[in-house]
Amino acid sequence: MGEKWSQTSTVITSFMFIYTVVRQFIPSELRSYLSKYTRKIFSLVYPYIHITFDEYSGDSFNRSQLYVAIETYLGANSTTQAKRLKAHDIKSSKTPLSLGLDDNTEVTDEFQGVKLFWASRKLKEATNTPGRYWSYPNSDEKRHYRLTFHRRHLDLITTSYLNHVVEEGKGIAVMNRKRKLYTNGAAERRNRWVHIEFEHPASFNTLAMDPKRKQEIIEGLLKFKKGKEYYAKVGKPWKRGYLLYGPPGTGKSTLIAAMANFLGYDIYDLELTSVTDNSDLRKLLIDISNKSIVVIEDIDCSLDLTGQRKKSEKEKDEDGEKNKGGPKKKAKEEDKKSKVTLSGLLNFVDGIWSACGGERLIVFTTNYVDKLDPALTRRGRMDEHIELSYCRFEAFKVLAKNYLDVESHDLFSKIERLLGETDMTPADVAENLMPKSDTEYKDECLQSLVEALECAKKDAVRKKAEEEAKLKTDQEEEEEKLKNAKKKKNWRNRVKEILLIKKEVKSSGALKKTLKEPKGSVITN
Repeated sequence: MGEKWSQTSTVITSFMFIYTVVRQFIPSELRSYLSKYTRKIFSLVYPYIHITFDEYSGDSFNRSQLYVAIETYLGANSTTQAKRLKAHDIKSSKTPLSLGLDDNTEVTDEFQGVKLFWASRKLKEATNTPGRYWSYPNSDEKRHYRLTFHRRHLDLITTSYLNHVVEEGKGIAVMNRKRKLYTNGAAERRNRWVHIEFEHPASFNTLAMDPKRKQEIIEGLLKFKKGKEYYAKVGKPWKRGYLLYGPPGTGKSTLIAAMANFLGYDIYDLELTSVTDNSDLRKLLIDISNKSIVVIEDIDCSLDLTGQRKKSEKEKDEDGEKNKGGPKKKAKEEDKKSKVTLSGLLNFVDGIWSACGGERLIVFTTNYVDKLDPALTRRGRMDEHIELSYCRFEAFKVLAKNYLDVESHDLFSKIERLLGETDMTPADVAENLMPKSDTEYKDECLQSLVEALECAKKDAVRKKAEEEAKLKTDQEEEEEKLKNAKKKKNWRNRVKEILLIKKEVKSSGALKKTLKEPKGSVITN
């Protein structure tokens, strides 16, 4: 044994000596030629072929679908062989952990009696190359899978095995798919979208809304989901815009959750104030997956988009005066603000870049639709406008069924009359219907709603009376102002007339005096 180790060490030492001599005494050009032809000679006797599957192919902005399918396939079929695994916790009592291959791990697979070798690799680059900024944002890591097999099985691998891997990976992904709620983080993060599992229980069955309008929305969503060929036929990207507007508490966010549950889509909650500029907004759009709903809530409050069309000269002058004292401080404040413009948002909704994915809904919500720029809400961008208003009797019946499991009651007729006379949001109605304790039953809850509606009605009447009184007072004050202004104007006109008369009288007296002066006399002032 000692003799074998001695021989091995001698061989290694000899190799290192030869390698050192070659590097020191043979020019680099000659070394490159030797290396090139050595690899060629070695390839003649080396029987294996390597295929690499990069996470980002070429200059693509999206992750390779082939890479994702391989990742899913190997994670499901090769975890029993791998010695290094990555664990992800999932919210399920049956399978509390999800296992996948760790970086720089090798596993084997078999297909039709052929043995194959898979290896996951993660490489680090010293710096980001300019051409790779989009593909690897804020990261110097590159991942890929490498498949190794004997060259005589090349046709089998490329024609059958890889198709098998892709189909199996997609099938596993669909079977294990859990819908997610995404939000965008700070621009410095490598993964701009972070997510949690989407578990909102809302559905169209529990949505407090007019049944006819609800059915129209459901039919529109079904038509959109089946409309891939139709959108391709008419030459439009497979996307649709929804504008939800109405007072606070009318169920805009609940409707979005019901749409996501109905279609089985992920939700991307886009926070515009965390987006640095239009370019950053485009990168976020690129990373959004298909079968998703992109949501911008309270669009009228997110950014001052309507004010970015054109500043008046007066505002520019005022800004200039404000900036005289501290330009550096102003510059720092501006750097912290989002520089997303109305033009950038419009391009995000229906520009050329919006066609980089398919089967997407874009939903804006607002409490004040009149504040939005018409360019943002026009048809083609926001294809359907849905008003979510105050609770009426049809919506109340849905809430009564949800909260109290009641479909009819003696108080329903009174509640119907009060809802027709009073504006109350579905959120307020639901709060009154919800039992506050185990001893509170449906009669008490319904009576509580009646009292709340009667109180709201009295408040509305009082508020209306106050507004009318205020309006009357304002009108009287305006009339008094006009009357005083008229008197003042008449007084000024009278003063002007008196002054004019005095001037004319004075001029007439001077003329008479001139006529009475004898010839040759000198007139002095």
